Amino acid sequence: MNYANIKYYDIANGPGVRVSLFVSGCRNHCKNCFNPETWDFNYGQPFTKKVQDDIINGLSPGYIQGVSLLGGEPFEPENQPELAHFLERVKSTYPKKSVWCYTGYDFDADLLAGKKGNIDTVMRMLKCIDVLVDGRFVEELKNPALQFRGSSNQRVILVQPSLAKKEIVLWNKDNPCKYD
Repeated sequence: MNYANIKYYDIANGPGVRVSLFVSGCRNHCKNCFNPETWDFNYGQPFTKKVQDDIINGLSPGYIQGVSLLGGEPFEPENQPELAHFLERVKSTYPKKSVWCYTGYDFDADLLAGKKGNIDTVMRMLKCIDVLVDGRFVEELKNPALQFRGSSNQRVILVQPSLAKKEIVLWNKDNPCKYD
């Protein structure tokens, strides 16, 4: 797996100051994507153990709220095994830091339905993710006033309550992630 960029002090992709990992590879090819170079699975640098160690270390300061995964597309089947392992490591090292993930795929129709890669690997990832912003970016539904999403079709989902209740539970300022 390759990654395109790492931002160690990101304030745009989830609440607080975060470490954001932009992975490479995406088949969604959303119109006016803000990162089209990341569509290529070979773009960027290899996601090595050293890179993972650097991110884990970057998460250590108390003012870092958590990690955000973006892309490219974290849920492309080629990215899932490496990210599942990495997310498990993040959660075991920092159980009280939040994990946010952005995907162009639909939480229930694609991910939970087993349409994107190995369902066991998808579930390993989802069990580590606190908040999932799902849905393709749709240029015609773009709204800069939306918090943490680009278009109105996208949802900001509290993953663990949604999995427990077997229904979508949305994140908002009145219903935040317990770690944010």
